[in-house]
Amino acid sequence: MHRFREPNRGSGPRGDPPVAAHVALAVNGMGSFVWDLTTGKMRFDDAGLAVMGFLPGEYDNRPATLARHMLAEELPEIQAQVGRALKERTGYSLYFRVRHRDGSLRWTHTQGTVVSDDRGRPGQVIGIIRDASQELRAVDQTRELRQAKSDRRRQADIVGHVNEALAPTVTVGDVAEALTSTRLLHRLGAASIILGLVDNGRLGLVGSNGVPDDLVRDFHLARIDQPLPLSEAVRTRQPVFVTDREEFVRRYPGLRGYLRMVPWATAAVYLPLIAHDLPIGAVGLTFHGRARFTHDERTVLTALSSTIAQSLQRALLYDQEHELAAGLQTAMLPGHIPHLPGLTMATRYRPARTRGGIGGDWYDAVTLPDGRIAAVVGDVQGHDVTAAAVMGQLRIALRAYAAEGHPPTTVMARASAFLAELDTDRFATCLLVLLDPHTGVAVSVRAGHLEPLLRRPDGSCVWLDTPGGLPLGLAAPSAHPAYTTTETVLEPGSTLLLCTDGLIESRTQDIDQGRDQLVEALRSGPVRPDPLADHLLHTMSAFTGQEDDVALLLLRRAAGRSHAAPQMAVSISPNDPHSLHAARQALRTALRRWSLGSLCDTAELLASEMATNALLHTEGDATLTARPVRNGGRALRIAVTDTSPASPQRRAATEQSTSGRGLMLIEELATDWGVEPRGNGKRVWCEIPLTSS
Repeated sequence: MHRFREPNRGSGPRGDPPVAAHVALAVNGMGSFVWDLTTGKMRFDDAGLAVMGFLPGEYDNRPATLARHMLAEELPEIQAQVGRALKERTGYSLYFRVRHRDGSLRWTHTQGTVVSDDRGRPGQVIGIIRDASQELRAVDQTRELRQAKSDRRRQADIVGHVNEALAPTVTVGDVAEALTSTRLLHRLGAASIILGLVDNGRLGLVGSNGVPDDLVRDFHLARIDQPLPLSEAVRTRQPVFVTDREEFVRRYPGLRGYLRMVPWATAAVYLPLIAHDLPIGAVGLTFHGRARFTHDERTVLTALSSTIAQSLQRALLYDQEHELAAGLQTAMLPGHIPHLPGLTMATRYRPARTRGGIGGDWYDAVTLPDGRIAAVVGDVQGHDVTAAAVMGQLRIALRAYAAEGHPPTTVMARASAFLAELDTDRFATCLLVLLDPHTGVAVSVRAGHLEPLLRRPDGSCVWLDTPGGLPLGLAAPSAHPAYTTTETVLEPGSTLLLCTDGLIESRTQDIDQGRDQLVEALRSGPVRPDPLADHLLHTMSAFTGQEDDVALLLLRRAAGRSHAAPQMAVSISPNDPHSLHAARQALRTALRRWSLGSLCDTAELLASEMATNALLHTEGDATLTARPVRNGGRALRIAVTDTSPASPQRRAATEQSTSGRGLMLIEELATDWGVEPRGNGKRVWCEIPLTSS
């Protein structure tokens, strides 16, 4: 037993002898070494040899012998740090692993200082070496704890990312697009994703990202009983985890060739999507660089499959309801749109994205006997089956009234009365335009609806100023007249848009912004009506969010030679006795020019009656207008505009009376007549058929 020498008095704090340095190091599990750079010998004391895993007499003082106990992959970094210390004449501090006799690996720490000679050349390295396993085990435990916490946070983030992506989805297409987005793929840490839906015993692939196109094409609608990972997940209702490429080939030999297309794929998971205890599909994820799935990861992925399945089930139900609603709505819309020379039309109906999606919007177009076309769009209040049923009845009634040849104001008034008599507590807005493709004359009347929007041949767009009446079903029967008309002429190459407010209304934007947006969309859209209709729906859906259903109708008058509608207009003044005579002469001249000379006598008589009535019962000038129209062939429309809002009244006329016969003559000789409010005045008009003499 080693004994210390008797200490000298005062040699230590308590008079104890000093402890040798190598003894202090050994007690603390440390050893020392000296590396002679001249001879290359590296000598360790016994404690140092024990740290390096050598028995006494087993080490030959050669650094190469030390290297055999160390890990080859760590040697380059150790040599680089030691070489840098020698070059800079400083020191180094290294952690590395040593393999001991029993095969175990232990962390070791060494610290050395370079000692230079009188000329400044490095001669020795003196240092210590110690077992650092206990120290680094605590570090490893801390690191593992941090990693576990980080993994849990990442897994929670994955769940949050998927929920965030699926929250706004409505349709199956929305779900597929959200799941296969590149952004979500990166957040999941996956390299590819594929989504399949069960379809009559097969698995239809509805979305993918990062998957070879050949695989998607070849295995779309693969049978569920085929040996494929997605099919197996559906068939067994259990997740399929694969972490070995060879195992993948053994289980699914049919995918061997496709696996070569994704050499980076090291692991994959295929999750069944089960809703209400029924498998409705499966989703597959592949990963790059992953060698295993931890228990927590498997739990999170399985939970995600339930979240995805619920969203997909809601989307499937929505699509089914939407398809049913769209089918019902389509069945109530006209089966075809008439084709007229010189006029191109396009129609569109788009249901709202809300559940059910059924509404009361409609469009219609009917060719009249006189060659004109009556174009209609409307919107019945509400979004339910009742709104759709009322819409179907109202559309048919409007079509019938227009086909009978009634003036636009009469058509609208009768439709309003019809809706009120249905007693459904529903009202409807409506816009009716009667267009003559030959002359371009368009007569508009609207009931609480959007005005028509016109795009001129030069591309400029304008809302047509059309006075509006109350929505259909709300006008009082005694109101006369309930609606007014506006007349404009469409130049060749012009396009007229009739639409419901679902095209411009948004919950988050002002309606004026929607109107401006539609003007810009129409101005910048294609020329032909069909692609223009698609352009308008696509452009405006980003603004409105498709929260309401939309009906639209486009009419484009063919470009070419203009056939301006012939028209005569002349003023009649109560202060000028000759103005009425001049007006009659101008009317005769115009009728001969239009090859309507056979109507001269009748036209002059009725024009005189209407003009005289205006001069006698109103103040200010009156204007007589006349123009040919098509009404069952060919006819003449005569109108007198004055400054009084009072309508003409029928009065009893005896044999001795000199007045009171004007309306009687008009009703007898004209096929139709009416009164239209015009600002502070009115217009009285009548139509005379060509067969009159």
